[in-house]
Amino acid sequence: MAKVLIVYCSRTGNTEEMAKALEQGAKTVSAEVVRKKATEVEPADFLDCGAVAFGSPTNFGYMAGALKEVFDSILWNIRKQVTGLPYATFGSGQRGTA
Repeated sequence: MAKVLIVYCSRTGNTEEMAKALEQGAKTVSAEVVRKKATEVEPADFLDCGAVAFGSPTNFGYMAGALKEVFDSILWNIRKQVTGLPYATFGSGQRGTA
């Protein structure tokens, strides 16, 4: 079964709860799951997974800075190796966040 990497940022705990729910859901179909905060993830984590899910609260209509850093530094540097890797996104925000 494929390994699923869940990378997330959570300041208040809401996005972390969503990441945990995603982890539990993936485990129901016998997927191996690795859940890491964006500040803890390394390039090898992406190279060793079969799919990835990114989670972030919405800050001023944009993703959290720590997750943006993952895209700008880690993923940019290994973009050729992870091209075509299946992914999903999830997020949270205030009531007025669209």
